[in-house]
Amino acid sequence: MELKDFEAGLQSLEKIVSELESEGLSLEDSLKKFEEGIRLSRALNQMLDEAERKVELLIGQPDGQVEFIPFPEESGE
Repeated sequence: MELKDFEAGLQSLEKIVSELESEGLSLEDSLKKFEEGIRLSRALNQMLDEAERKVELLIGQPDGQVEFIPFPEESGE
């Protein structure tokens, strides 16, 4: 799962959690929502990890100068 917008993904995850907390879902629907939530959570976590690595690249310059170095795209998902 690839997300383009972290905030939209987080809102979607919050909606899934809210739906799971309600008592109106069948077991089958609950499992589908749970699975969707796990995939979304993993994608959001990956986005946070990538942002953290970019920040580390920015503040890790030996001469103290700020330089943006794009993090290479990872494939295999």
